[in-house]
Amino acid sequence: MTSGEIKEYGLSIGYSGVGVTSADGFPGYLAKVAARSELFDFFSFTTTNPVEGALPRKFMPNAKSVIVLVLDYFQSDFPETLKAMIGKIYLARCYGPPLGTLNHSRLQLMKDFLSSRGCEVNAEIGVPARWAAVQAGVATFGKNNFAYADGAGSYIVIQTLVVDRELAYDAPTMDCACPSGCRACLDACPTRALYAPFSLDPRKCVSFNNWTRQDGRGDISSFIPYELREAIGGKIHGCDICQDVCPRNRRKLKAPKPMDRYIAAVSPDITLPAVLNMPEVFFQKRIRPVLYNYIKDKRYMMRNAALAIGNSQDEKYLPDLETALESRDEMIRGYAAWALGRIGGAAIRILERRLARETAGAVRAELRRALGD
Repeated sequence: MTSGEIKEYGLSIGYSGVGVTSADGFPGYLAKVAARSELFDFFSFTTTNPVEGALPRKFMPNAKSVIVLVLDYFQSDFPETLKAMIGKIYLARCYGPPLGTLNHSRLQLMKDFLSSRGCEVNAEIGVPARWAAVQAGVATFGKNNFAYADGAGSYIVIQTLVVDRELAYDAPTMDCACPSGCRACLDACPTRALYAPFSLDPRKCVSFNNWTRQDGRGDISSFIPYELREAIGGKIHGCDICQDVCPRNRRKLKAPKPMDRYIAAVSPDITLPAVLNMPEVFFQKRIRPVLYNYIKDKRYMMRNAALAIGNSQDEKYLPDLETALESRDEMIRGYAAWALGRIGGAAIRILERRLARETAGAVRAELRRALGD
């Protein structure tokens, strides 16, 4: 079996790019992380830690090659109402796809193809995917820290398979193709998580605050810092801002695309009020089939919806927030209080009524803060 045969098969089942690199490791990536190690200590609780995965032979001593698969996930479009709240990669339902989905089946077909030709295949090693794609010659870096592939821009999912077969390796494409002097992504980043070209403070990133901030994760908790809340805007799961402003993505964004019929069908149900006060059955039926990544407990999605509603500053949501103030979950009541304070006006009376009967100290503090005390 040759690298050419692997690439041909990958393209035949829908991947937009396939490259091959050595399993020797990714020292350049490790050096980058080590230089800013204090920003990436949260990797310790992830199931596929890319710092560990940057040395594939630590998990697979007989590893020889890394096959990098690139999938263009923005081939169909999605309703504007959902794109305003949710990253396109999640609406496309192809990132870490669960069993029983077409995108999971595509990856399984690739694994079966390799196994049938005598390869030992490991898809569980957390190889640093973007770095692997650049080293395998199927992508280039952008100043926003995303990887870009020909024809797809940065709207790509990268999957890696470590195999025990020595293959022909592709030439790396380490150079950045961003226009000289361009700062579009840095200037557009609402939380200033992008503080320099190729440099991201992950704890300020909208996406990190959407779904990494959950309880039980080392020194990370579910608390979203006050100074970031307004900047998160209406995003409840992921953020595309630094990609959507990028001139390298302009052609892809403007290209005509058919509407994703499934997302279009369910989109009327996925509204901020519905998410804010959703019962478990709604979470399992409408949210999990689309947003199965990262958030397994609906309370964090409800928290995110409260922030988004508050940032809308629209009084039409006051009844929904008043309902959220009755939640048995103190966290939800606290974020509903913040949202009411952000809206102000008629929301003040709702806050005062709740404060008069709230017994939880943390929620009372949020209510007082929202009232300006």
